[in-house]
Amino acid sequence: MKILGAMILAAMASTSQVDPLAPLPDAPRPAPTIVQQPMIVAQPNDAVTGYAAYKMRLMALARSAAVREATIQSVIPSLTLNSRVIELDRAQPGGTNNGNAAPPFAPYRRRHVTSDLIRRGQARYAANGQWLNYIEQRYGVEAGVLLAIYGHETSFGVVTGGFDLLEALGTLAYEGRRRKFFEEEFVAALKLLDRGTPRSMLKGSWAGATGYPQFMPSAVLRLAADGDGDGDANIWRSEADGLASIAAYFRDAGWKPNVHWGVPVRVPATLNRAAIKSKLVAPRCPQVYARHSQWKTMREWRALGVYPTGRDLPDNEMASLIEPDGPGSTAYLLTTNYRTILDYNCSNFYALSVGLLADSIVGG
Repeated sequence: MKILGAMILAAMASTSQVDPLAPLPDAPRPAPTIVQQPMIVAQPNDAVTGYAAYKMRLMALARSAAVREATIQSVIPSLTLNSRVIELDRAQPGGTNNGNAAPPFAPYRRRHVTSDLIRRGQARYAANGQWLNYIEQRYGVEAGVLLAIYGHETSFGVVTGGFDLLEALGTLAYEGRRRKFFEEEFVAALKLLDRGTPRSMLKGSWAGATGYPQFMPSAVLRLAADGDGDGDANIWRSEADGLASIAAYFRDAGWKPNVHWGVPVRVPATLNRAAIKSKLVAPRCPQVYARHSQWKTMREWRALGVYPTGRDLPDNEMASLIEPDGPGSTAYLLTTNYRTILDYNCSNFYALSVGLLADSIVGG
């Protein structure tokens, strides 16, 4: 992950979408039978003749990544396919049963920037200001944005997902739509077991995201941080650790300290949108970035008649314009830190709702 983020593109789906984080009831798991498997050299285009054969490939990949044999044998032989994971994956944008049309932003905003999330975020901000300030100073990321991610991803820890991560990742790797990505995340989850994380803790979304930050396993290995000072980075049990880990992710992705994500603006009817249309093609999520205008300084935007309606940004700060519901409706000028939020989850609706929720929590 990088995140994770890309696999929760359900943020752009319709209002009838099934919540991908909805937990499934845990079923008791029988003790795995330890079977000695022959060593296999995995090739990128190995033929797959069934899940049993494919699990041999997973074993080979794990061995080549120096995962302990005891960990491999305790997990892979007993893995089964999860049909619900396949169903949810195929329902996502880019899957086989879903179009690519994006709904309007206003209904999405009403569902994801709610009075309940704002109230609970404000309560956490008031109760935990001391360590939130410490995390903000340590990483340079606004506390409001950290809380907004936490609220958006898991409803402040209420919905973290009930899918067994190894089973979900193995299923998604076998399905093959993003095989290399999920194979790497499967091996990363095995490494978490090697590191001492209990498998009972490795629960999460159907797409393999886990813990309070909803990190993919590779991001947990790389960026999990100790926020409460107890010497352990536990993103499943400690809110402080979860928020510090989100901050570590943003810092790693290029967050610029002391720069707000963006501001709502008033756009004049006379604005020549063709003249400010971006000619750049983004290397990732091109449809997401295609909705952004050219970069201009705030001074240049004001010269075009585009003015913030509340909080402002410095004259020399670079920003791009987005009108998520089209001309004549809401509009925002976005800084480079908005792009960092997109790195967490490449969806304009997601990133806008995170920024707006953050402002509502801290009074921005």
